[in-house]
Amino acid sequence: MRGLAATLMSLCLLAAASGESSQAITVTRSGSQPSREGPSDNFTGSVRIDPLFNATAPSRTSGGRVTFEPGARTAWHTHPLGQMLIVTAGTGWVQEWGGPTQEIREGDVVWIPPGQKHWHGATPTSTMTHIAIQEFLDGKNVNWMEKVSDEQYRR
Repeated sequence: MRGLAATLMSLCLLAAASGESSQAITVTRSGSQPSREGPSDNFTGSVRIDPLFNATAPSRTSGGRVTFEPGARTAWHTHPLGQMLIVTAGTGWVQEWGGPTQEIREGDVVWIPPGQKHWHGATPTSTMTHIAIQEFLDGKNVNWMEKVSDEQYRR
């Protein structure tokens, strides 16, 4: 046990000496960042976006909590480095271009590969909230496309 503690202490000291831990830990309080409506150019229906964290160099990762009212959804879009969705409440749908609509529920984790054209949102009868995590590449983390039509949504 002492050997493990000594090894961990040595690694921490090496990291500190190399400047890897030059940034301080920060805590962003829940509710300290204002919610915003999902812009109508990129969403259909009532959508609320709560920012959770922005990319802080050297990290490229950002995340937000998105709540979709029944029938609400994103437009078709892609992410240059992919996207992870963690469903935290309700029931929703996700679909990749040309594929079947898949149901997603609280506790599900969805990986969308880089460049995969897709959409996600609530079912017609349920709200759905997810945490969306994605990375920036060359200053961009999403490429918005056309809206999902009612016909595409109801497939």
